[in-house]
Amino acid sequence: MKHCLDAPKILPWIARKARISDELALKLWRRAVSEAEFLTGKTGGSQYCRLTIERFLALVDDEAAESPEYGPTPAPRLSWVWHHQTRLSLLSLIAARNTCRYWQNAWERVQDQYKIAA
Repeated sequence: MKHCLDAPKILPWIARKARISDELALKLWRRAVSEAEFLTGKTGGSQYCRLTIERFLALVDDEAAESPEYGPTPAPRLSWVWHHQTRLSLLSLIAARNTCRYWQNAWERVQDQYKIAA
């Protein structure tokens, strides 16, 4: 099982997109891990992993904003991908919950009609 303390395999890709070195990205990852551990008081769990990723992307975005821009466009902000994915996941869960509620209410109405008929 992959542990949140291990650097993600996507780290070099994130470094290239943010136009920072792999070494700096690894340092930022380690800093994010230690900050998440300090804030949560844990070294595991979903809240810890989520906070680690959020802190890492925020640190990368901050570092990319400070780095000199050699290209015609600035380095892209990467945290939007994480926030967008989180939003999509939550919308899927809300849709599933609403669907279950709809079918539960429909089933209860059918049962009520059978009780009235009997």
